[in-house]
Amino acid sequence: MSLIKLFVSLLLVLNFLVVEGQNVKRITDKHIVNQQERMVHKQWDRKKFTPTKGFLGLNYQYWLTWGLHPNYPKLDRRPLSPSGPQTLRMGLVLAMQNSDEAYKRQADTIRNTAISELTHNSGIFSEADLLYVLYYKKEFSELREPESRQLESLPNEIVDYLKQKGVWEWYREERAALIERLEALKSADMERGSRIMGYHRMLMEYRTLNASWEAKKNNAQKFLNISKRLSGIKDAGLSSTSIKSSRTDIQIADDILIKNR
Repeated sequence: MSLIKLFVSLLLVLNFLVVEGQNVKRITDKHIVNQQERMVHKQWDRKKFTPTKGFLGLNYQYWLTWGLHPNYPKLDRRPLSPSGPQTLRMGLVLAMQNSDEAYKRQADTIRNTAISELTHNSGIFSEADLLYVLYYKKEFSELREPESRQLESLPNEIVDYLKQKGVWEWYREERAALIERLEALKSADMERGSRIMGYHRMLMEYRTLNASWEAKKNNAQKFLNISKRLSGIKDAGLSSTSIKSSRTDIQIADDILIKNR
């Protein structure tokens, strides 16, 4: 029984020692606190470098602490000090951000310039050109119409004459060549000024072709009219010859004399 009591007593003593060991008292050293504040965020203050020299510089703790490195109190070692590493790092970050913004603005300028040149030089956007929309598209509108419409207003005899003489085939070939060149000019990648000059030259050629086509149609009408008149005169001459052949010379002479009175 005595052994059991002794064993229980030892357990209680050990338990008490463990509990007391866990209750550690926090020790605050002002020197350590001041150093931590100087190193992190507090305002720089050389007066907080403790221990100080004391009266007449006789404080031995000061010489034991700062005697081996006397310049330490003069240096601001805070990371966020004006010359601290963190401040320099933040300044470098800001400088890099400014550089990035400058590069971004330059890249945006290059992008906008490239897009502008693409819209002016690419054949994909040629029909969206303002000058083409306002002027050349209207001038070339008849060229884009079906070629059969060129013969709709003409009489059948003129159409037959133009086809027989090869005038219609010539006009179709010239017109098809102009359409092909116009489409190639619109789809090609070139400067806007060169494209506009190409439109102008083709418009002059198109007007020349239309003028020649109108002249040929008018000439065809005139030729048909002359042919009709000649055929009528020829028929009248044949009939008069046949009538006059049945008359005598005396009768013909009498008719001449009567007409000359």
